[in-house]
Amino acid sequence: MADIDIHDHTDRYVAVWNEPDAERHRVAIRELWSADAVHVLRPPRESLQTADGLGFDRLVLEARGHHALEFRVTRAHKEFVAPGTFVFRSRGNTERLHDVVKFNWSMAPQDGGEIAGVGLEILLLGPDGRLVSDYQFIEG
Repeated sequence: MADIDIHDHTDRYVAVWNEPDAERHRVAIRELWSADAVHVLRPPRESLQTADGLGFDRLVLEARGHHALEFRVTRAHKEFVAPGTFVFRSRGNTERLHDVVKFNWSMAPQDGGEIAGVGLEILLLGPDGRLVSDYQFIEG
């Protein structure tokens, strides 16, 4: 089990989603995630209801490997952060149990105001401290 500062680790994780520079994205993703890591997203309730209405009993989205993770992070940044609308922040409640880490994050207006979204992140660390699995639950 890697001896890492888990609060620093999760702060760097959140910072990736706010980073505007593509090269910094690539470097940070390779530092944080292992080469074959998977990011699994359970979408917001509205998306799940839409999928259910179309006959899908579950909706899970997955990005595997550095290239797919770069696309996922870049897409989220373009949609939520780049327009100057939102910023992602850790809620400061990081906990670790062996190789499992959990914390909550929020998406809030960059200029302050009411939180627009929150999520739970559950991370599985590899022996080198990089992420091998990243489970994201968007809670609201």
